[in-house]
Amino acid sequence: MEEYILLIDTEDAKGLVYNVSKVLFANNLNIEQNAEYVDKDTNKFFMRTVISGNVSRNILLKELKEVLPKNAEIKLNKKAKKDVVILATKESHVLGDLLIRYIAGELNANIKAVIANHDYLQDLVEKFNIPFTCISAEGISREDHEDKMIEKIKEYEPDVIVLAKYMRILTSKFVETFPKKVLNIHHSFLPAFIGANPYKQAHQRGVKIIGATAHYVTNDLDEGPIIFQDVVRVDHSYSWEDMRNAGRNVEKIVLSNAFELLLHDRVFVHGNKTVIL
Repeated sequence: MEEYILLIDTEDAKGLVYNVSKVLFANNLNIEQNAEYVDKDTNKFFMRTVISGNVSRNILLKELKEVLPKNAEIKLNKKAKKDVVILATKESHVLGDLLIRYIAGELNANIKAVIANHDYLQDLVEKFNIPFTCISAEGISREDHEDKMIEKIKEYEPDVIVLAKYMRILTSKFVETFPKKVLNIHHSFLPAFIGANPYKQAHQRGVKIIGATAHYVTNDLDEGPIIFQDVVRVDHSYSWEDMRNAGRNVEKIVLSNAFELLLHDRVFVHGNKTVIL
């Protein structure tokens, strides 16, 4: 018996859960899990339901549209592993963590490839028998490099693209080519400490908390809807190298948790924030 994830994003109204449940029951479908949330400020209703049974997709979507508000967004995703492409540059900590989790069977994903703009991580990636492609940005324009990246990524038709410390700014063309598909991670010092060594700057200022943020990529640099965040505490005894190591650890945890939420269809985009169900 197959399982599906039903995602509903709509204007709030009375009887929504009842109406949806009635349609599912009429189609002889069983509710395995269910979660709802209402944003009272915007009068928006969100619902994530795991269902099982023999699903006739067209019939089910048609009947749900008939009982939901006119502009309701309805998605019905088969519960299956998602295809993933990872983009990287030189830093290995985040990428290595994801690859280990993947080989251990902890990720509900098929990692189809790692694509980077340097070849530093090729040996690491190939140890996991995952295709690695280096598309160098040397000697070509940003636009030409990005076009090559887009062309290569499209070959794999990914559901999710993960920026594992991919250190290049993406243009609006890239974002619009893969809408709501690109996940990024960065340290939480922005915008206070920018540049090549934010941990050294933070150490000089006596920072007491180090954190990381995982978010969707949008045209606003590092300002997309936040999916997951976490922090660790540090003190005066930490060198800047200790702070960097602590930051790398929290980056791994935050990216992994955000990635897991996407792989299980738990993230709704609501304006410039997210609803996690």
